[in-house]
Amino acid sequence: MDERLLIEAAQKDPSRFGELYEENVHRVYAFIIRRVRERQTAQDLTSEVFQQALANLPRFEWRGAPFAAWLYRIAANAVADHFQKTSREVAPPPGLDPAEETDIERRVMLFGMVDKLPAEQRRVIILRFAEGKNIREVAQQIGRSEGAVKQLQWRALQNLRAQMHG
Repeated sequence: MDERLLIEAAQKDPSRFGELYEENVHRVYAFIIRRVRERQTAQDLTSEVFQQALANLPRFEWRGAPFAAWLYRIAANAVADHFQKTSREVAPPPGLDPAEETDIERRVMLFGMVDKLPAEQRRVIILRFAEGKNIREVAQQIGRSEGAVKQLQWRALQNLRAQMHG
């Protein structure tokens, strides 16, 4: 079923959210576990992400980007909040140095900038870098030529550079 239709169905009937959960839970968990490196914490944060997504689903607006992009933004914020909270409570977890903390903050900021890109550029960036698809896979998924995908990616990266330096 088309993702947009799934979202609209879940907005009308929250019991349909399970389909969106099943489609995205592994991606979100993988995104989080790479950052927190602790299984229990990653499971807890993944659960928190989907609780927040379900609670905020009525306010979600389709803008052409994959639903996973919205979930990744929620996940990035949850990870940042987790590290902020734990850094106040105790010393940083083993292996977390200031460079990693800065990396998390940069990623949260980058998600905000990606969200401001035009819809097609945003979709290409998410598919290429958040979902790790190659140019050919992105072209097939969005129904454009590989050259068009490369051009969209180049423009998106130029826009992101301009946002960073502007």
